Amino acid sequence: MSDLTPARDRQFHRMRDAAREIFTSALKNASIESAFARNIHCERRVLRIGEDLYDLDAYHRVFVVSIGKAAHTMAAALEAQVGGSFEAGIVASSVEPPTQVRGFRYFRGGHPTPTAESISAASAILKSLNALDSTSLAIFMFSGGGSSIVEKPVATLKDDEISLPDLVATYRALVHSGAPIAEINAIRKHLSAVKGGRLAQAAYPAQQVSILVSDVPDDTPDALASGPTMPDSTSIHDCERIATKYNLIDQLPKSVGDLFRQHALDETPKSDDPAFVRARWWTVLSNKVAIDEAAIAATRAGFAVEVDNSCDDWPYDKAADYLLNRLRELRSAVSRVCLISGGEVTVAVRNGGIGGRNQQFALACAEKISGRDITVLSAGTDGIDGNSPAAGAIVDGSTLDRADGLEGCPTSRGFRDVGSIQHALSTFNAYPLFDALGDTVMSGPTGNNLRDLRILLAY
Repeated sequence: MSDLTPARDRQFHRMRDAAREIFTSALKNASIESAFARNIHCERRVLRIGEDLYDLDAYHRVFVVSIGKAAHTMAAALEAQVGGSFEAGIVASSVEPPTQVRGFRYFRGGHPTPTAESISAASAILKSLNALDSTSLAIFMFSGGGSSIVEKPVATLKDDEISLPDLVATYRALVHSGAPIAEINAIRKHLSAVKGGRLAQAAYPAQQVSILVSDVPDDTPDALASGPTMPDSTSIHDCERIATKYNLIDQLPKSVGDLFRQHALDETPKSDDPAFVRARWWTVLSNKVAIDEAAIAATRAGFAVEVDNSCDDWPYDKAADYLLNRLRELRSAVSRVCLISGGEVTVAVRNGGIGGRNQQFALACAEKISGRDITVLSAGTDGIDGNSPAAGAIVDGSTLDRADGLEGCPTSRGFRDVGSIQHALSTFNAYPLFDALGDTVMSGPTGNNLRDLRILLAY
């Protein structure tokens, strides 16, 4: 059992609470509602989006498409700012919304892999966009998760669509490859009839504006939901290079692998395509906003704050080493410090258990900080981490002691079957351990998606 003293245990508990409060404050204040209120306004039928103005009376038809984990939240926020100024629209999300915005058709697509409803949503969107003309305005709203929520595969070499089982197998191979999201989405774009600018082609010649709630790096906005309305910055050559880099071709189903083997991928539209002449894009919310709000909350809690996003898209174990070393450097000069890191880490999963990248990162930190006055929280702003019900997890210098006390204990809710921390790491099965310890971060789906936050405290 644990040999923690009561005073030491209380100190660890206070710091875990502090980390949770910083994360919760960031979620609350980096909201879609406030972002839309700042960036979108409608008065006397003139709609302002970012710095652009649209006279709604100048359009014969206004059609809205909202896609991603935050699709319903975005549609509701737009309706709150604009009212009933748009004719109709489509919302495609991965969760069932508590209510529906009037005038919208709702689809519940799959995540992290597509479903038949994902394909139905894509077909409905394409049909509606094809009916628009030059007197129409298409308003697109995108958030993370859109790649799988709305999907329609391109035709294969035999002019048949890739089957749904093959599409699901392809997504799983990509997600488990360890590749960062921008590389994963480069391949998704070239396999899809709706990604990589192809929704913009479908809406042409309508006026188009896209509102982005981003869960991708700031320098790759066309990776968000695999860029349905943006010129694609990636190429067939990039896809072939990525597939080779991660040994993907033999892991893909034959129908998809053959497209690579026979160099038969179709190129996506680029910036010189006519579809983008009347198109605009505005990022209204991103990971930076969540980071800034976390920094404000940490400062208010009495910590000296540093932000370091250097490890974005790094392997989780390399990121853990880097951030903990950075934290120790900061701690040598300041008595109470908070290091905040945004973005995502990568995990190459092979036959994994229950968990996600945030819990994997946190568990990797647990061994390195045992006995130290350090607390680490890692969680997704969408409230979902991998295939677990948690958003992430929290660890500190007491985690190993408390985990040792669980092993073999009949009341540990099955942890004795999980094995050691090393085994949980190697089998990508972090969630059962954190669930047994009570150290999961549970928010439920937030209706938002601004990538991950890592909050490291030293005191």
